[in-house]
Amino acid sequence: MNALSSPEWTVTEGLTDYGTALADMEDRAAAIRTDGARERVWLLEHPPLYTAGTSADPAELLDRRFPVYDAGRGGRYTYHGPGQRVGYVQLDLARRGRDVRAFVAALEGWVIDALADLGVEARRADGRIGIWTDDAQGREAKIGAIGVRVRRWVTLHGFSLNVAPDLLHFGGIVPCGLAEFPVTSLAALGKDASFAAVDAALSAHFSGFLDKLPTSD
Repeated sequence: MNALSSPEWTVTEGLTDYGTALADMEDRAAAIRTDGARERVWLLEHPPLYTAGTSADPAELLDRRFPVYDAGRGGRYTYHGPGQRVGYVQLDLARRGRDVRAFVAALEGWVIDALADLGVEARRADGRIGIWTDDAQGREAKIGAIGVRVRRWVTLHGFSLNVAPDLLHFGGIVPCGLAEFPVTSLAALGKDASFAAVDAALSAHFSGFLDKLPTSD
């Protein structure tokens, strides 16, 4: 791990209101930026909802069956809900290389490495942000999403990983604007992984994630 102090690692049990989480993230980002507060990885779970990124196309909101939030992150529409592990990663890239592409690539690699520990062979896909694998029918499917925002070099948002959500809930949107690809989950792949197991796998590969980030002089 690089010489910078390790970020705070927070796990919130139960369902966290999205608006509350968004406000908390904004406050923490401001504190990191102006007061030197500790960086943070926040793992949580949301009630069913859709979020719209800065590139969201209203035509891709097919059925407003859940609350819709303007997330302010990059990307298009995505779903959050019970059975999905959401990771909000708040780092100070001013001290970690000022390279947003490297940060996104490292996020993808971190989740891919954690999935390997859980028995899932996942990968990147050229031209498509996110985490991909083959579903039970052999189709290329998305198992994890990446959506970030960087404000004055402090990161907000992060990733979501489908552990055991209701995949039918994705039917109200075109997930990430990619209508031709299905979504899948650990449960749909026959992997009976708990949140504790997922979090342990993420924790095991966290130092490797940080090591992939360049450090500023």
